Amino acid sequence: MTGDLRLPYLQGYPPELLVQVRELIKAGRLAETLAQRHREAHDVRTERALYDYVHELKASHMKSAPPLAKVAYDPKLHIVRNALGTHSAVSRVQGGRLKAKREIRIAALFKEAPADFLRMIVVHELAHLKESDHGKAFYALCLHMEPDYHQLEFDLRLWLTAQELAKAGPAARP
Repeated sequence: MTGDLRLPYLQGYPPELLVQVRELIKAGRLAETLAQRHREAHDVRTERALYDYVHELKASHMKSAPPLAKVAYDPKLHIVRNALGTHSAVSRVQGGRLKAKREIRIAALFKEAPADFLRMIVVHELAHLKESDHGKAFYALCLHMEPDYHQLEFDLRLWLTAQELAKAGPAARP
């Protein structure tokens, strides 16, 4: 039955790895394993604190990147767009000049996520300020800002899986 367990956040990972994940789920140890690995909480709860957090990371790793007009938690992101964060640029003509305001929106579920996962999603969205697609240059920039980026992305996907399983209750577990 564990082979039938859908893992939507882990599509594209090697089958051997998915077998290990399913075994953790079957043993009821996925959430516990992640909690041990990512113990540190964060206190970035308000939009002002989030703006300061993002700005600090941007200032230390991406000094030449365009400025951000807004950084916000978005309670609709994960549900509506199946995304955890977004970046956008709104262009307007002001006095004959084209101005672009850049925004980053982070899914509100990151208010309660471990600190490592908030950092990973912020790094991801900041990298989009310079690189629009998920190519080599994009991931190189992510690794520049967060050397453990790939492991954190995988662990975040595991955490999302654990959250979904907890929400679905015991009937959804193998």
